[in-house]
Amino acid sequence: MAATGAPIRVPVTVACRVLGLSPQGYYKWLKDPVSRRDWDDAHLLDVMLDVHSDDATLGYRFITDELGDEHGIHVGENRVHRLCRIAGISASHHKTRTSKAGATGPAPHDDLLAVIDKHGVVRHEFVADGPNKVWLWDISEHPTREGKLYICAIKDVWSNKIVGYSIDTRMKSSLAMAAMRNAIALRSPDGTICHSDRGGQFRAKNVQRLLANNGLVGSMGRSYGAGDNASMESFFALLQKNVLNTRRWDTREDLRLEMVRWIETKYNRRRRQRGLGKLAPVEFEMIYRTAIAA
Repeated sequence: MAATGAPIRVPVTVACRVLGLSPQGYYKWLKDPVSRRDWDDAHLLDVMLDVHSDDATLGYRFITDELGDEHGIHVGENRVHRLCRIAGISASHHKTRTSKAGATGPAPHDDLLAVIDKHGVVRHEFVADGPNKVWLWDISEHPTREGKLYICAIKDVWSNKIVGYSIDTRMKSSLAMAAMRNAIALRSPDGTICHSDRGGQFRAKNVQRLLANNGLVGSMGRSYGAGDNASMESFFALLQKNVLNTRRWDTREDLRLEMVRWIETKYNRRRRQRGLGKLAPVEFEMIYRTAIAA
């Protein structure tokens, strides 16, 4: 019998038999407790977490693309999927009409367009007293025989003009960033309020940095609450009626070209709006600039 307090030594073969392990496997682990594959997975997972924290909308397929395109790490989707499952990484999608109000993450901005009426009801005022004071932006998707096509559009509340947009086959934060860069290049805004819903594309850190670095002010409504971005919803309803529903689209390129044509030649330049005194957005802005110059 072992002396009191002395450790009890159990033969390796006995311990392995009890634990259902092989002695050979134990000695192999003892020689190299952490395999090269485990080390590689740990370093890969560290990069994956950085990629996902920068854009929470990315699932394992898009993370695989980002690893190769941005970090030069070329790995298979199955391996990335396995590590995503272990780490609990999943995509935060833009919007699902049937989702519950709390399905999105916390908003990084206050809702700057919300007002409370005399009955205590929260409403939104989509008004501005000049250009580049308030912008609205949102994302819509449209099907083709090749797959879905996504558009992020930005509207100036003052003139209802679409001042920036981006079209892509993937609904990533880069879609929102491209639209905003387009609007910034064309309009040179300063202190503009940029209002959106709480979609993951707009909550992404790189999108927030883009706003901050260009002196823009973020604003976010509730989680897809009715009326939180109604003006943009009305624009997308028009796009649906005048472009998408006119035919069955065979290719993404056909649909992309038609959306660009409709926005540039019809909506902005020819579609008269009662709120603008029956002027089209471009006409409204041109008259304003002429009056200011005079």
